Amino acid sequence: MSRPAVVTLGTFDGVHRGHRAVLAEVTRRARAGKLTSVLVTFDPHPLAVVNPPAAPKLLTVPAEKQDLVTAAGIEQFVLMPFTPAVAQLDAEAFVRRLCDEYAMRELVMGYDHGFGRGRSGDVELVQRLARTQDFAVAVVDAVRDNGQPISSTLIRTALAHGDLDAAGRWLGRPYSIRGTVVRGAGRGRTIGIPTINLAPPDSRKLLPPDGVYAVAVTVGRRETGDGKRYGGMMNQGARPTFGEQARTLEVHLFDFDGELYGETVDVAWVRRLREVQAFPSREALVAQLERDRQAARATLNR
Repeated sequence: MSRPAVVTLGTFDGVHRGHRAVLAEVTRRARAGKLTSVLVTFDPHPLAVVNPPAAPKLLTVPAEKQDLVTAAGIEQFVLMPFTPAVAQLDAEAFVRRLCDEYAMRELVMGYDHGFGRGRSGDVELVQRLARTQDFAVAVVDAVRDNGQPISSTLIRTALAHGDLDAAGRWLGRPYSIRGTVVRGAGRGRTIGIPTINLAPPDSRKLLPPDGVYAVAVTVGRRETGDGKRYGGMMNQGARPTFGEQARTLEVHLFDFDGELYGETVDVAWVRRLREVQAFPSREALVAQLERDRQAARATLNR
C-alpha cells in the first residue's frame, strides 16, 4: 500500500506560474501531513484523443514536464496514458482511481480545473465526492498578470506571435527546448562559426516563429543546477543559402570549443534577431553572422 498522498492532476502543460502555485500547495500540504506529493498528468494531451483537430502544440513534452515538476518538489510524477478508455471515465471513477492507486488523502485543484468525461469533475462536484470518500479538497486561485489569469493557452498564443517576453513572464522562465546534439554538415566550422545541431524536436513541441535568435544554452542538468551555461545564437528554420528547406535548430555557442555529440542540451530562446534569409555569397553570410553574433552578445549581456 502506498504512503497516503496529496494529489493533483491535469495536463500541466508548460508548468507555468499558475501551475507552480498548485504544485507549491501540494508540496506544502504533503510536508505538513507527512504525506507523499503526487502529480498525475497525461500523455498524449487529452484533446489529441477526444478532439484531435483542437489538440494544441505542447509547451513541454513529457520529459521536460517531468524535470520541471520534480524540480518543484513533487515526489511522484505519474504519466498516465490518455486512451479512449480513460477519456470515458467519469469524475467519480477518476476519484476512486486516485484513492485506490495513490492512497489519496487530499486533492489540490486549480480554480478552473475539470476532469473526467466532459470535464464534469469541477470543484463543486469534487467537494461533494470528498465528503463521502474521506479526502480533503484544496482549491488554488488563479495567478494573474495585470488581472489576467495565466494559462497555457495564453502562453501558446504569445509564442505563436513571437512574444518571448510575455511568454517568459507567464512561464516564470525563458521558453526552452531540450534536444540531443547530432552531427550536421560541418559548414559552420569551415567559416569560423562552429555550430551544434539538435535532433529534430518532437513534432508536438511548439516553436516560436523561425528566425535567428539570441539563446541561452545549458549543457547537462539545468534543474539540478549542475549544468554548464553558455550564451549563443541559433538559426531556427531553413538554410536557404545552401538550398536546404528543412527546418533545423543550429546553435553557435559563445566561448566554447569542443564536441557535444550525443549530449543533451536545453536551449532557451531569448530574443529574435532577424528572419531567416538567403545570402548571395559565402562572404555576405559570414558578414551577417558576425553582426548576429555581436547583436546576440549585446542582448545576452543586458
